[in-house]
Amino acid sequence: MKTSIIIPCYNEKNAIRETIECIDSVIRESKLNDIEIIAVNDGSTDGSEHVLNALASESENGNLLVVHHKRNQGYGAALKTGIRRSQSDYICITDADGTYPNERIPDLIVQITSKDLDMVVGARIGPNVDYSKIRSIPKMILVPWVSFLCGTDVPDMNSGLRIFRRDRSLDFLKLLPDGFSFTTTITICLLRNRYAVEFTPISYAKRIGKSHIKPIRDTLRFTQLILRTGMYFAPLRLLSPLIVSLAALFTASGLYDLTVLNNLTDKTVLLGFASLNVFMFALLADMIDKRSR
Repeated sequence: MKTSIIIPCYNEKNAIRETIECIDSVIRESKLNDIEIIAVNDGSTDGSEHVLNALASESENGNLLVVHHKRNQGYGAALKTGIRRSQSDYICITDADGTYPNERIPDLIVQITSKDLDMVVGARIGPNVDYSKIRSIPKMILVPWVSFLCGTDVPDMNSGLRIFRRDRSLDFLKLLPDGFSFTTTITICLLRNRYAVEFTPISYAKRIGKSHIKPIRDTLRFTQLILRTGMYFAPLRLLSPLIVSLAALFTASGLYDLTVLNNLTDKTVLLGFASLNVFMFALLADMIDKRSR
């Protein structure tokens, strides 16, 4: 089974050579066949494109394909370009900044092929994880929420080291965003559609160079994306906490009105209508979702 390793690159001049040379060395040592590397330069302005072109010309076996974006389009857009250019059965993605243990790529390939899985995610829950505390705070909220939405434990929703079947990604390509939310979206898409997904612990190192992630902005985008994707795949499950909360408030308000005020107030009536309306909306959306599959 042929595998394409896609590496999105945006202003990673100081890390991209080491990353690609490491992956190339790992591939040769693993003795796995039919593996190519696709490096997508996403409009870099620091000279990364020259490093990539030099690496392509130096490639002894010609297994490195370099694709250039004329302007910066985003992490997800770079991955989608690589997926479209690939003709492989499996897509493996990793970052260019040296954070992920790329020596684990052969293990991921063996795991997904031997078990006939649809995706294997390298979950950053291993023994050596160098992760920013600022970035870990929103994850403490978002990861349990994604797990609830998917109906299964999701230890790492947006790991950038993973391997998946190319045909599965093509099924959802129009839904996958152009930004950093690509990985979170494909995780939700595959899990909500009951595809075979496994998580395997990996380490995570400190990146080389400056991070392109902006914690506040990207956390807000992640939240918006989770809500949007949840409405698309699991509207009833997504809205169930709101429905239960409104129903509980309606019940409590109604009991207070009847036992203390001896009269049904407008507030209680509004809460009743609100809970009923949200429930009917969620039910209708869920029926449409199941009918469209």
